[in-house]
Amino acid sequence: MMSRVPFKNLANPRRLTCFASRKFSSESSSVFRKLHDGVEIPALGLGTWKATPDVVIEALTHAIKIGYRHIDGAAVYRNEVEVGKGIASGLAAAGLRRDKLFVTSKLWNTEHRPERVRNACIKTLQDLNLSYLDLYLMHWPVAFDPSSGAPYPPRADGSPWCVEEDVPLWETFAAMKKLVDEGLVRSVGVSNFSIRQLEDLARHLDFVPAVNQVECHPYFRQEEMREFCGPKGIQVVAYSPLGSPGVEYPGDPPKPALLSDSTVARIAEKNGKSPAQVLLRWSIQSGLCVIPKSSSAKRLEENFAVLSFALSSEDMSALNALPFNIRFLNPLWCPFRKQPQP
Repeated sequence: MMSRVPFKNLANPRRLTCFASRKFSSESSSVFRKLHDGVEIPALGLGTWKATPDVVIEALTHAIKIGYRHIDGAAVYRNEVEVGKGIASGLAAAGLRRDKLFVTSKLWNTEHRPERVRNACIKTLQDLNLSYLDLYLMHWPVAFDPSSGAPYPPRADGSPWCVEEDVPLWETFAAMKKLVDEGLVRSVGVSNFSIRQLEDLARHLDFVPAVNQVECHPYFRQEEMREFCGPKGIQVVAYSPLGSPGVEYPGDPPKPALLSDSTVARIAEKNGKSPAQVLLRWSIQSGLCVIPKSSSAKRLEENFAVLSFALSSEDMSALNALPFNIRFLNPLWCPFRKQPQP
């Protein structure tokens, strides 16, 4: 096995002064993870991918009111204006200040050039109507050519691959770090990075991503990634924790439904919980942060209730023994697929 490049964890205590003493409301009954820079992130959040503008405001209002304190979004979701309205409405309904909520957004692939990073962040802040983000992630480890203005710039040959450009990941991440120094962002991290790509950052930079947000669930447990990130102080955040039901890609073989797995169903029945609650609780007890998406008031409440029970060691062992290694979220253009030479 190849040797791992050591990271240098050099969090600057001076830039943490204005945030280090911040505490979230105890009314949320939340579980927190402390990032290497001292920032606290609630372990359970609410994702906004595929949340349509007509429902996301109401969903966020209800979520914040019942105790959610972690909202995950992204510029490419095309709903940040409505997410911002939902945040404002939720904070008002719960009687909370902005600093009681943890808000994440992501830099899209067309904005990787260092000179574009700050403007992309400012646009997100304007859309959300916020003065800062708690966490800003590089959404994917691939740079798209921004010249067409399209979020997924198509190739002339009609292939599913987007028009890419050569922007080193470390240069983009260095530009993101400047946003922390400027006070626009509290922490910076990455999303969908492989171990090799994290090591590439380490070769060029002397600071560590606070987070790597990746697909993770009992069918795709990311053991090697989690073992790599833990000692480096990189918090793993799990997206698609229920296996992304309904997401399919042309040409891919059918995939089993995680929510219908017999082991998951047995554990759910034993504990008097739903399969979704079992899967989310697995994430919490595995030391992850987790960001399920829902717009249903009932499911929002059900998901939040995972903070009030625990799975036995036997249950966790059974989930960790499921004989699968299945990635559900695998877009045709993404770097997980081998791209043919142009």
